[in-house]
Order: sequence, then C-alpha cells, then structure tokens
Amino acid sequence: MVDPDEIDEDAPILAIAAAAELAGMHPQTLRQYDRLGLVVPARTQGGSRRYSLRHVAQLQEVSRMSAEGMSLPAISRIIELENRVRELHLRVRDLEDRMKSELERRPGARVFAAGATGSVISLRHGTRVRRATEVVLWRPHRALPPGDDDTDH
Repeated sequence: MVDPDEIDEDAPILAIAAAAELAGMHPQTLRQYDRLGLVVPARTQGGSRRYSLRHVAQLQEVSRMSAEGMSLPAISRIIELENRVRELHLRVRDLEDRMKSELERRPGARVFAAGATGSVISLRHGTRVRRATEVVLWRPHRALPPGDDDTDH
C-alpha cells in the first residue's frame, strides 16, 4: 500500500481522460482551460497532456468557482495568486532548511537581523525577531586570522 505522505501531488501522471473523470468534467473542458491558461498541464515529448493530482484539485476548484458565478479571468487570477503563494511557501521552507543546516554545520555562525532601514542587529540563537525584520545568515567571504576584525577595511 502507498503511504499518502509519499505521493507527489505535482507528478504529471494522468492522461486527459483520467484527469477529466477525476475532476468530473469533459475532456474538452480541460482542453479549453489549458488554452485559456487556467490549468496548464505538463506535456509529454509527443505533446500529450499529463495532469497531476494538484491539477485535478485545481480543476475541481475552477468548476466550483465557475458554478458560483465567478468569471474565468477572475478564476485565472486567483489560481495564479495561489500558485505564487505556494511557490513562496516552498521557497521559505527551503531557506529555513538551508539556514538550519548551516547553523548545524557551523555552530559558531552568527545570525543577524536587518531592518527596513538597513540597520543590523546581532541575534542570539533562538531569539525571535519582529515581522518587519529579515533574518540573514552571515557567511564571511574569507577566513580572518584569530583576533582580526574587519573594522579597518
């Protein structure tokens, strides 16, 4: 049996007929949504459409919003924004993972907070920062000899 946590929702595995059946739509509707840029599947080398489980969920969402009277351009914008939010969540998770692994790899690394004005504040490990502050992991470009600091450069 397949573990649901191991299913890749973005894997383009479904032919148009299977995706249409799962979404409760006619394959021609999927072709139209593809042409309009609403739900754009991956393509095989031969040009056949391949849908993922995420695409099927999007198709169901498009159907629901359309049935509620929302226009296709409005639905398209919502999907575009949802995709952007998802991409940003993935990027944040990746950056958090990279920062965590860097801190584990270099326990002496220092973390700084940079405010909107450019002010820099050194943080202790585990310190929370305000929302308007970005957290940056400091990496020296070159190793400094012990006792040397960069203040006179």
